[in-house]
Amino acid sequence: MWLQLLTYTSFSFFVFAFIVKAIKYARMPVHLRWELYPVANEVGHDSGGSYLEELDWWTRPQRKSYIKAIAYIVREAFLFKKCCRNNRGLWYFTYPFHMGLFLLIGWLILLFIGAATMLAGISVAEGASAQAWIVHYLTPGVGVIGFVFGIFGGVGLLIKRLVDTNLRAYTAPVDYFNLSFILAILLSGLSAWYFFDPTFGTPRELMMSLVTFSPIADTNIPMTINIVLLSLFLIYMPFTHMMHGLAKYFTYHRVFWEDEPSRPGGDIEKKVEKLLNQPVSWSAPHIQSGKRWSEITSERPQTK
Repeated sequence: MWLQLLTYTSFSFFVFAFIVKAIKYARMPVHLRWELYPVANEVGHDSGGSYLEELDWWTRPQRKSYIKAIAYIVREAFLFKKCCRNNRGLWYFTYPFHMGLFLLIGWLILLFIGAATMLAGISVAEGASAQAWIVHYLTPGVGVIGFVFGIFGGVGLLIKRLVDTNLRAYTAPVDYFNLSFILAILLSGLSAWYFFDPTFGTPRELMMSLVTFSPIADTNIPMTINIVLLSLFLIYMPFTHMMHGLAKYFTYHRVFWEDEPSRPGGDIEKKVEKLLNQPVSWSAPHIQSGKRWSEITSERPQTK
């Protein structure tokens, strides 16, 4: 049961850390307004500009489109359009790398569906029912493509960071470690499939054991290594910048697209006033400590 216990512990810790991180992001101070337009979820200004160009804009309700916002996020998440437009050489590797990870999430979902099918008394094997037959062949197909894409993209990103002087200049040692960690997980998973388990029947049984809180008979060595590495990675990940997937939601909605007007007595004004009343904790030729930010921002800088 030690593999199951390790899996339960790491997954529970990841979910807890994910929630804590989300709450932390949600409670961050009001951002400095970017004034970048057009805003993706704004209606009526697709070609540029904003509602600020309209006469008496503060008297009119803002028109927002959740469909446009979702469509923008989906395009960016699954096509990486900004990366493709701004750094095509990096996109050739970061795109398959992330697509591989997305496919492996789908592979885990298929393993869960297969485990649920087996618990319902339906065999997930060749020659079974149509639905079980689809799961039987779709699971290794999605899994193998996910592993291959992830490994190709991960190796490419490692080489790219090593040989590209622009990337190497701001690549920290931990970035190489993170990529190597993920590659070790992917390589052990692909090895388990290639040498021992072409149908991924063992991970499906492991998923079933996790659902039923029961031990599994045995696992091959690459799969055991894969589970241990993945469990350790789930514990390690919340402490790294690899949680940027969660941060992107707040980046879009709280920074890029957050253009609510600050009205007298409104929520934004109260948040800004709270920040302005904080004491200044550092000094510079143009900033003097010992005052509050409201005092600093209302004074004319002293010059010699």
